[in-house]
Amino acid sequence: MAEIISGPEGIALGVQRLHAGGLVSFPTETVYGLGADALDAAAVERVFRLKGRPSNNPLIVHVSDEGMAGRVVETWSDDASTLAKAFWPGPLTLVLPRLPIVPDVVTGSGPTVAVRCPGHPVALALIEAFGGPIVGPSANPSGYISPTIPEHVRDAFDGEDLIVLDGGHCRAGIESTVLDLSGETPTVLRLGVIGAHRISESLGREIRVAEAQHAPEEARSPGLIGAHYQPRTPARLISGNDLPSAPSSAVLVSWSLETHPSGGVLIRMPEDLGGYAQAIYRALHEADRSAGSTIWIEHPPEPSDPDGRAIAAALHERLRRATHS
Repeated sequence: MAEIISGPEGIALGVQRLHAGGLVSFPTETVYGLGADALDAAAVERVFRLKGRPSNNPLIVHVSDEGMAGRVVETWSDDASTLAKAFWPGPLTLVLPRLPIVPDVVTGSGPTVAVRCPGHPVALALIEAFGGPIVGPSANPSGYISPTIPEHVRDAFDGEDLIVLDGGHCRAGIESTVLDLSGETPTVLRLGVIGAHRISESLGREIRVAEAQHAPEEARSPGLIGAHYQPRTPARLISGNDLPSAPSSAVLVSWSLETHPSGGVLIRMPEDLGGYAQAIYRALHEADRSAGSTIWIEHPPEPSDPDGRAIAAALHERLRRATHS
């Protein structure tokens, strides 16, 4: 069965499992990942099987620094170096041309690889002790709500021989921003808490934000193919004006209410956008465990600054997909 372990003992056991081609769940500042040796194709295939993940959906390779990134990336550009210095360790993933050493299963057989250095001490300790890059897609069944506490992972894979390294509640709470540096114009493929405006400021020029999903055969980033972030209970995204009409059978996820208008279950959200992002997946897990027939999710608060607008845009993207049947 899945087991939550903390401290040096957990790191040591995690490294042992990775070297043996096994899997270990580890915390990052975004969500908990399902880790395997990124250069071991058989181990990575186990990740896909356990998650039920489409084989053409690429994975992010987690590294401890720029030097380790150079072991999987063909050309580490000046832009990559600038952004790594500005945002690593942190929730920014860079897509660059891959080296042949990276198995096709990691990249969806594409020409690029997505890399990032996670900003969590447990993740960094695991990668450094292992001594090599680790894949780490969200540690949940494909399409379901991402995990932000170790119990989410344990409950999702309770019947599996899996260890979960305890790193507490993930502080960012939603997946990393993904930036494609493999073409002429840097392009944000997936929104996250690091906004395009901050990336543009660091590079000193304008960048592009992709407006639509890539076709599956062109996907260079996780999170672009298929269902994502969805609870098993039917969910809908609503405005504050809809809240008074909520029936008692609807579990409400709201930042503006103090009580449920019909006496049902209310999950109170933080009013600041950073807090909302940190709490949203945990709230959706809680709502899914409740006895409601539906989940009503109030739109996040309106932002008033560029960083807030970036977080709000990322949240809306996640919530639209979480409520799309």
